[in-house]
Amino acid sequence: MKSDIHPKYYPKASVRCACGNNFNVGSAKEFIETEVCAQCHPFYTKQEKVMDTLGRVQKFKERAAKKSTAVKRVKNPRAKTEKK
Repeated sequence: MKSDIHPKYYPKASVRCACGNNFNVGSAKEFIETEVCAQCHPFYTKQEKVMDTLGRVQKFKERAAKKSTAVKRVKNPRAKTEKK
């Protein structure tokens, strides 16, 4: 096996979140900065935004209605183009 091909492992690498939370993990980097952690992520804090599904359904129905009113052009399968 080749020697010295793996990066140095830091068993107590420090992680700092934008919210101010600090914790240690094992990593190949000595220091890690992150924007979101389990302390401030909306999923874990139960502060996630719920989308208005009624509005989404209404928009879909409007788009579907526009498509059904559009004139569709059908090509004649029997018509052949002549080559010169």
